[in-house]
Amino acid sequence: MLRQICFGIFFTVAVSSVLAKTIIVCIAFKATRPDSSWRKCMGVKLPYSVVLVCSSIQVLNAVIWLSVSPPYQELNLDYPGKIIFQCNEGSVLAFYLMLGYMGFLAALSFVLAFMVRTLPDIYNEAKYITFSMLVFCSVWICAIPAYLSSTGKNMVIVEIFAILSSGGGILSCMFLPKCYNILIKPELSSKGHSLQKIVRKN
Repeated sequence: MLRQICFGIFFTVAVSSVLAKTIIVCIAFKATRPDSSWRKCMGVKLPYSVVLVCSSIQVLNAVIWLSVSPPYQELNLDYPGKIIFQCNEGSVLAFYLMLGYMGFLAALSFVLAFMVRTLPDIYNEAKYITFSMLVFCSVWICAIPAYLSSTGKNMVIVEIFAILSSGGGILSCMFLPKCYNILIKPELSSKGHSLQKIVRKN
């Protein structure tokens, strides 16, 4: 009964965390001047608030879903000689709202990261976020039609594949470049190298 709901809440927390990180990256380069009003938004309160508010909306949807028409187990007798236990989402509207809300957060994070992708090379966090959200959205855009057109255990397989692929894509795009710099080319992460690049650009 809680399978789809837990998936939606946990993934919403993950995507809203990426969104909060994207917002911080955007604000950081608008708050470069000492007298900038954007400097008031810097700190830990803003990302925590973004994650809390975005996740609370999905939790509210889950509570309403469980109260009105929760998912339940049903028997699929469409296959001769087989009885398949499968999950009926209960309220299809709530299920699509859950997916749509996650897609909205991912698209918003992608758009914000795409807008600041032209920052200097040493501040390439936005590029990593852009690629990670592009992978996330691409996986789910391909997976949702496959999920809707499949039945029985194939639906679970498609969902598991989408979860692992999108989660792995986010982690790979955001952390593999950093691991490469730390392990293979640590000199690129030094403060002196960063200052040299800033001086060259100026």
